[in-house]
Formats: sequence, structure tokens, C-alpha cells
Amino acid sequence: MRILLAEDDAIIADGLIRALRKAGYAVDHVGNGLDADTALLSQTFDLLILDLGLPKLHGIDVLRRLRSRKSVTPVLILTAQDGIEDRVRGLDAGADDYLTKPFALPELEARVRALTRRGTGQATRIEFGALSYDQAERIVKVHGQLIDLSAREMAVLEVLMLRAGRLVGKEQLVDHLCGWGEEVSTNAIEVYVHRLRKKIETAGVRIATLRGLGYCLEKIQADG
Repeated sequence: MRILLAEDDAIIADGLIRALRKAGYAVDHVGNGLDADTALLSQTFDLLILDLGLPKLHGIDVLRRLRSRKSVTPVLILTAQDGIEDRVRGLDAGADDYLTKPFALPELEARVRALTRRGTGQATRIEFGALSYDQAERIVKVHGQLIDLSAREMAVLEVLMLRAGRLVGKEQLVDHLCGWGEEVSTNAIEVYVHRLRKKIETAGVRIATLRGLGYCLEKIQADG
């Protein structure tokens, strides 16, 4: 899942980016309201984490512009303004949740899980063969047993499971894993896929390689 973080405090932004990427999310970061508005116009995100006190364009205005375009992207507001009137103004402008600074990272992560789960409008658990993935809890199981995946392995698997039975190009996987300013090569994608194959090989599914095109998650047909 892809998150846009609009936060002008570099220290707070760095901490949030590290925590969210460790949890398996792809995170793009902007430091002012105009850049946030531009990003939301040109890209699709599963969640916007929005600081209200942004330079160039106030967070409330970013939110109002987003909702004026009929976007239903979930929005979590972060702000040092903790007055009731500020909360009401943010929620009335179209925010889904509100968190005041300072906050505990576990609480923010819990709210992110809740909002991304709500934003999908569907069940968060994907099943394919004996493989299951809970998007909200970031848990992967094979035959009901937890398996240990890195954040990027999990991100690759998420895309493959969402498009199970269909071709997923390497560039699609690169886009899903990358935040702005990051680089993930197609060679790195091959490494993640290789590791995944070993970890899910008992699930009755396989990651097929379509040379020069990409990958496809498919069920293994039983002999006979």
C-alpha cells in the first residue's frame, strides 16, 4: 500500500518514513502543501497523512481541494493544534481521523492500519491456494502458519496476490516498492522474487516468470 506523507518538519517526517517503511508501506514524502496537492493530482495513494501547518498551502486547503475532486482517499491529520475547534474544522473538511502531536508511533500505526482497511472497502485478507495475506495486519501465512517476510518481500507478494493469475511487470513492482528519492532496481526485484519462491513453495502456488515481461502468481496443478 502506498502512503503520501505531507509533513514539513524534517525530523518528524524522517521518523515516520522509517517506521512506515519498516511496517511494509511504500511512502512518498512532500514538505509543503503545493507539492502535496500536485502529488494528489498526479498519483494514486491508499492514504494521505497530512500535517495542517504546511507552508505554501495550508493542510486544510489541501484537504478541501482533494475532496472537491471527489477523491475518497482516507486522510489522517497530524497537527500540533489540539483545540476542539481545530479538530472539528479538519473533520468537517473531510478528514477521516485526527492525531495531535506529540503522538506514540504504535498509535499512529494502528490508525494507519484502520484507515487503509476502511479505504479498501473490502475484506483485508487475500487468499490464494494455501497462501493468505492480511493487508491490514501485514501478516502472511502458509497453511495457517506464519512465515517471516521482509517488508519488501511482503510488498512484492501483495502486488502479486492482488493480481493473482495476471501478469505483473517488473516496472509495476518497482513503482510499488519505491518512494520518491529511492531506487529499487529490476535486479533487486529478481532477488525478492527468488526469496519469495522459497518461502511460499509449500503453499501450492508458484511465481512464474514470463521472460522479458514480468511475473504471474499461479496455482500449481496437481498431477493426474
